[in-house]
Amino acid sequence: MNFVTHRFPMIHRMNFSVCRFALMVFVTTALSMPLLAAESKPDGGASEDMDVMHHILDAHTLDFEPFGEIHLPKFPPVQIGGLTIDLSPTRHVVMMWIACAVLLIVMLSVASSYQKSKGKAPKGVANMIEAVIMFIRDDIAKPNLGHHYERFLPYLLTAFFFILFCNLLGLIPFAATATSNIAVTLTLALFTFVITQYAGIRENGIGGWLAHLTGGAPPALWLIMIPVEIVSLFVKPFALTMRLFANMTAGHIVIIVLISLIFIFKSFVIAPISVALTLAIYGLELFVAFMQAYLFTVLSSVFIGIAMEHGHGEEHAH
Repeated sequence: MNFVTHRFPMIHRMNFSVCRFALMVFVTTALSMPLLAAESKPDGGASEDMDVMHHILDAHTLDFEPFGEIHLPKFPPVQIGGLTIDLSPTRHVVMMWIACAVLLIVMLSVASSYQKSKGKAPKGVANMIEAVIMFIRDDIAKPNLGHHYERFLPYLLTAFFFILFCNLLGLIPFAATATSNIAVTLTLALFTFVITQYAGIRENGIGGWLAHLTGGAPPALWLIMIPVEIVSLFVKPFALTMRLFANMTAGHIVIIVLISLIFIFKSFVIAPISVALTLAIYGLELFVAFMQAYLFTVLSSVFIGIAMEHGHGEEHAH
């Protein structure tokens, strides 16, 4: 029996999925760059004091304190009518590029190993990646999306691995966490929002999608239910945005504050305590990196599944 084909037939289309991933990252970067540049801190804004926000906010430099910094190129702003768009790369954009490059290398190597080891069980990194893919397929996609899971599995896998690699990259010294930028998390949430509405319209039609805005309530209550349902459409991507952004930002702030205690108290007594607490939080951050990628993927699949089931649920209700 062909082990690979039997356990995970989709693995033979991984090269195509990698192309999808590259396209998604390109669109994410393109949509995020104007927002990232708008909120980035001007160069030279750091002071000699311990500045927590300087290490959290985006900027047009790559910091390698105390060794120096690299200034990223700045492009002339693009004027579209009265709108000014800055497409200059920032620290978080560079981190997304690095995460994309690492992820492409890992996935292409996994796809290549599957093609070479025909009919054999995967080993090493390929085995680990397969276990994660099968977990997302069997425990996230199938329960929430039913027989439609194959249609949306490539997006769920792309979102999970991209967020995970961005989160893990932020734990490396001198790096930054792109997912601690609300522009990045908002763009990712918008992907889920658009796919959710597409899934609902494709499954139930325009009429069914509009009907779900009534919440199955009688016409007398439509004046109340329709605004509530419309608000709920945008609450879901807002929750995805804020959950990922807040969790990835909070941990880094706590780590920086704990380290800064050494310099604030200037005491050898505080140093061991500060380092011990920092290591503990760092370990927690490693867990949070996986957990937030998992939660974003689970909630995305749940939202897509709910959108597709609205029409069927109302039919059963009647």
